Amino acid sequence: MINLQGVSLHRGERDLLDGADCRIFPGHKVGIIGANGCGKSTLFKLLLGQLESDAGQVYLPSTWRIAHMAQEVEASEQSALDYVLDGDQELRQLQEQLTLAESSGDTDGHKLGELHERMASIDGYSGPARAAQLLDGLGFSHADQQRPVRSFSGGWRIRLNLGRALMCPADLMLLDEPTNHLDLDATLWLEQWLQRFPGTLLIISHDRDFLDAVVDGIVSFEQHKLVLYSGNYSAFERSRAERLAQQQIQYEKQQAERAHMEDFVRRFRAKASKAKQAQSRLKALDRMAQIAPAHVDSPFHFTLPSADKTSNPLIDLREANIGYADKVVVHQVQLGIQPGRRIGLLGPNGAGKSSLIKTLAGELSPLSGKRQCGEHLAIGYFAQHQLEALDSAASPLLHLQRLSPDASEQSLRDFLGGYGFIGDRVFETVAGFSGGEKARLALAILAWQKPNLLLLDEPTNHLDLEMRHALTMALAEFPGALVLVSHDRHLLANTTDEFILVADGRAAPYSGDLDDYKQWLLGFNRDKRREEKSTEECEYTIRPSEVKKAQRRAAAALREQLKPLTNKLKTIERQIASTEENLNQIQELLADENLYSGGQQEEISRLNKVQAEQREILDTLEMEWLDISEQVEAMQGK
Repeated sequence: MINLQGVSLHRGERDLLDGADCRIFPGHKVGIIGANGCGKSTLFKLLLGQLESDAGQVYLPSTWRIAHMAQEVEASEQSALDYVLDGDQELRQLQEQLTLAESSGDTDGHKLGELHERMASIDGYSGPARAAQLLDGLGFSHADQQRPVRSFSGGWRIRLNLGRALMCPADLMLLDEPTNHLDLDATLWLEQWLQRFPGTLLIISHDRDFLDAVVDGIVSFEQHKLVLYSGNYSAFERSRAERLAQQQIQYEKQQAERAHMEDFVRRFRAKASKAKQAQSRLKALDRMAQIAPAHVDSPFHFTLPSADKTSNPLIDLREANIGYADKVVVHQVQLGIQPGRRIGLLGPNGAGKSSLIKTLAGELSPLSGKRQCGEHLAIGYFAQHQLEALDSAASPLLHLQRLSPDASEQSLRDFLGGYGFIGDRVFETVAGFSGGEKARLALAILAWQKPNLLLLDEPTNHLDLEMRHALTMALAEFPGALVLVSHDRHLLANTTDEFILVADGRAAPYSGDLDDYKQWLLGFNRDKRREEKSTEECEYTIRPSEVKKAQRRAAAALREQLKPLTNKLKTIERQIASTEENLNQIQELLADENLYSGGQQEEISRLNKVQAEQREILDTLEMEWLDISEQVEAMQGK
């Protein structure tokens, strides 16, 4: 297991961890959450051995193979397929040894036989096919897989790094923001892949629906400690809300936040039609009313004001062919955006969602047809290139002062405070900002201009969970029109009333909800792969063999033998968690200053006795867990 004991970690004058403890058992899938800059990525470096802790111990089994997702990739002439294959280092080493032995005319048949046997034992001959399947799931076409790495943009190179990490045979996988540059179909594919991953998974993510689908535990950075919660992200939110509710000041804030959200739900219910999508959003808003109290201590609180004047329609596309040069991506689009209309754009990767939203924004002219704008149209357009357009030498305050020279400095600072730019941070230059801080500033600039139509293309990339929640709340109450492209299903479900499906060269209303769309998308991708296989000669084929059948039977038999031991391990893990919780409660009682005000000596003695008993129980359980784990490892190694 992963065991952190009394770990302290400092970077400059900042304390990231101070005497932190955490245990993560083999096979668990855990989400790592916390505010930007709290030390999540630094924790990964600690586990990878790239950093040393300032105090305490970090234990990982020495035999564990670790896969991790790099954040940068150098431009090279290597093909995308070969780059991903490099993730399996043992496979690559065997390939080199075989190539060398065969090219040198080595006549040692025994040596060649051993190399081929090792290759078969690691399923190496199917390696190129497995790499191609990973790239396909991440959105790379068959032709893309042969392109050099240097030819891809930064976001697609990050996908290559993800594919390379998934290719690595691993006992522990560390993934840092894997969905940041993925669209919804690639995100759904990754969910399914990680659900099948048999090892231990630690994943940093700000996508709550993704975490809900993948993890069975949450490690939260709280006041320089690591707090482990059982269950997925939604379960963490409930636990956190209950804990905050025990604090009177926070409880009062909770009640106000809950009342505000429930009032909004009531107003929306009165307006909602019986359309399936409107009802889906109503259910989502009901859930938001319950989870809102878990975020009352968020540093982000803002609204999105709308322009005083509006037009009807705001924008009207008529028989518009959308695309680039002579290539039409979406044909004959008929779309009118009226005030208050809230649209989510759905569709597979490359279908034209971003092209459609660029056309609405006026950044891309229709190849044919018309784009007509209302007299009082005021567009707020957010896309990733907006981050690059920020003036790196200017501060957040200066960005807004350029838009409104007559506005008072205090009003601008108050406005920026809702986006997390507090105190002297409003004077810092953009050059030193993280991607999340730049995204927050771009949203603040957009909101300051009071648009009556928001066009948002993946606005949550780089945003942490608290900022995503604040954005969701603000968009839910935005009085203007909204067109949204996002892989964040929570954001889509809570802010849009209808969907338009962009697929097969068309943009048409979609009557289903996001669960229906997930099934449609999975079916679409299956059909697409089936079509590609029928029209192209498949370069790599995995053929079943009697050897593989025997391996599967042997694996099934081993699992059956291990079942009593693994069940016992799970029971012990639950007992350890319960005992640790008891110890924490006793520690809190013993730390209460009122206990030592006099006359409570018997209670102090009782608590000390119970604490000693619980520690003894914990030691016994941990020894039992280690003994059984050794038995399991011995049986697996036979």
